[in-house]
Amino acid sequence: MAQATKQNFQRVFTKAKTKGYDQLKWVKRDSAIVNPMTGKAVFEQKDVEFPESWSLNAINIVAQKYFTGTPGTDSREKSLKDLINRVADTITRAGLQEGYFVSQTEAEDFREELKYILATQRAAFNSPVWFNIGVPERAQQASACFILAVEDTMPAILNWYAEEGMIFKGGSGSGINVSSLRSSKERLGKSAGTASGPLSFMRGADASAGAIKSGGKTRRAAKMVIMNASHPDVEEFIWCKAIEERKARVLETAGFDMTLDGKDSYSVQYQNANNSVRVTDDFMKAVQNDDDYDLVAVTDGRVIETKKARDIFRQIAEAAWECADPGMQFDTTVNRWHTTPNAGRIEGSNPCSEYMHLNNSACNLSSINLLKYLNDDFSFDIDAFKHTVEIMFTAQEILVCYNE
Repeated sequence: MAQATKQNFQRVFTKAKTKGYDQLKWVKRDSAIVNPMTGKAVFEQKDVEFPESWSLNAINIVAQKYFTGTPGTDSREKSLKDLINRVADTITRAGLQEGYFVSQTEAEDFREELKYILATQRAAFNSPVWFNIGVPERAQQASACFILAVEDTMPAILNWYAEEGMIFKGGSGSGINVSSLRSSKERLGKSAGTASGPLSFMRGADASAGAIKSGGKTRRAAKMVIMNASHPDVEEFIWCKAIEERKARVLETAGFDMTLDGKDSYSVQYQNANNSVRVTDDFMKAVQNDDDYDLVAVTDGRVIETKKARDIFRQIAEAAWECADPGMQFDTTVNRWHTTPNAGRIEGSNPCSEYMHLNNSACNLSSINLLKYLNDDFSFDIDAFKHTVEIMFTAQEILVCYNE
């Protein structure tokens, strides 16, 4: 899908017919990451090549997390050039195929400017781009985060697990609102039994998230789980993490290994997600006025239980004080500020909540280091900044189309 308007890219940081790396001094360093608890090396790669200006911490992060290939083999990336070339060359090829550039020369100018911007730490893509883009036989997953949806059926719940697993495998995160699942206080459709409720299925999703390393590296999955304040299981949701953390402290006192990634810590549930209670203006007004608030059935909308809104609000505050969860999302305000309301309501967010949009959507993130545009006299290099924004936005636009 080509752009409607061509950008006419020009060089700002590099000279015509030069390479993005030509201005930089490259050096070789040894990358090593040591576990401070044991003193043992958890990662080591010698003679990695980086610009001289890069800190050892930045080198360690990139070499351990983003270089592809099996360590110790010829397939292993050994230089920042290998990594940036893999990503920038792939983006440029895709841009040419989709008509983003008016000529081969313009594409080359874009590519070399992008390489310079990345190599000088003026900007960076989100992790899935570094993990996946340009890597043979790996899904070209470029999005940072996804917002999923789940229906109140067993196939949909199992599909939720599968979708999240593949998202985490590619190094991305996901958020989901589980309020569509019937509560543990409601009947199953054609049996005399009672539904398991969202908390039961959250355990399965939590275990999956804890087992999958993002991008095959050390970090675990990024995950957000949301429940509406009107859901009949909201009180159980509010306290689920706090209660599990109490259990962890008891087990640690009894001698079990409850350290991060300790062999016994995996028995503690709900620890791989941020939890948020989603509230409306009506709920907050009920808190303000000390009014009652109805918890309603998912299946038929009948009132299951009536609570004091202040009591629910107080429980949210106390649980958050105890274990930092749940957070709160303000549904009425979020949808009042919705930029595409005709496409549907916003019901969820990504794990960090800076992206709030439709269910079954995704966001592509990147960042710009503003200090790189601060001049010696403390003025701001506006032209260089605008050029960087143009290059990075175009790269992101290309990735959205290229993304699998």
